[in-house]
Amino acid sequence: MENTAYIILENGKIFKGKRIGAKKEVIAELSFSTGVVGYLETLTDKGAYGSAIVQTFPIIGNYGVIPEDFEGKDITVSAYIVREMCETPSNFRCKGTLSALLEERGIPGIKGIDTRALTKIIREQGTMNMMLCSELPADMEAALKKIKQFKVTGAVPAVSTKEKYTVAAEGEKKYSVSLIDFGVRKSIISKLTERGCEVTVYPYDVTAAEIIKAKPDGIVLSNGPGDPSENPEVIKMLSELKEAKIPTFGICIGHQLFALANGFGSKKLEYGHHGGNQPVRCLENGRVYITSQGHGYAIECDENDPKVKTLWINENDKTVEGIEYKNIPAITVQFHPEAAAGPLDTLFLFDKFIAMMK
Repeated sequence: MENTAYIILENGKIFKGKRIGAKKEVIAELSFSTGVVGYLETLTDKGAYGSAIVQTFPIIGNYGVIPEDFEGKDITVSAYIVREMCETPSNFRCKGTLSALLEERGIPGIKGIDTRALTKIIREQGTMNMMLCSELPADMEAALKKIKQFKVTGAVPAVSTKEKYTVAAEGEKKYSVSLIDFGVRKSIISKLTERGCEVTVYPYDVTAAEIIKAKPDGIVLSNGPGDPSENPEVIKMLSELKEAKIPTFGICIGHQLFALANGFGSKKLEYGHHGGNQPVRCLENGRVYITSQGHGYAIECDENDPKVKTLWINENDKTVEGIEYKNIPAITVQFHPEAAAGPLDTLFLFDKFIAMMK
């Protein structure tokens, strides 16, 4: 059949469905999203670069395409996987169907498979790669070898801004913030401008000297995709920048890169943290907060290290989710406090960053 498509997992498991979006073959790392809503934000989140996104909610596309909700202008995912694609969306803001958007942007996808069964496999067996294709390969052994060898590389350079730009504060300008873009979500910038911050966004390869020369009130290290240890020049730049002791707020890979710049390590998680229902415990008050996350790496940090104070841990696997640095004014977290779409339980961290700049 013309519209038949297959997913081949690196463990040899095969799912058969129907094509959506662009008709091309792709190999990618499987990742999943548990959101009932927020598929547009997931697709346009640069942190998903190189991933094949599996939506666990059964029907996707029911409110269509709303460009105002995009977290970035581009779609950087490699493939999109759904159980059912809605072709008759209903929303007063709708500007078209999701399947048409995927085709227009050249993103291949598949529908008509059991996405929860697929998610369960990677939750039980660990993160794995997959191939999306229209025909099963004649040499399956060679195909599986190719799938297993795939690795997402060059992620941060691929998604970072190429030129510096500035976003004005909403209302009166109170603070000047330098944001280093490793794959920033639009909502992070919005939460800063809402609080009176003029945000100057820099490419990932900005020098420490350029940031220091701008004399910002604070620095934000944005979210982004990939393996943090793959960015040695960024880590070196941040190790220089931290000596200026400018108030710093790191999110997602920004949290990881800053940890590496301070001498800590990172590791690839067996399953990763994905979806809008990741529980993290605040060690200061003992409360558990529900957070939105989408990453495959965690930092390795000794809780007794005199340089830091561990503030947050993941309730599922006890990995470090947030730290405060004692020798420099900096806090960093693994999760998304802006979480669009998602829980806003930890939005107060932006206010904590504002207080640091005061």
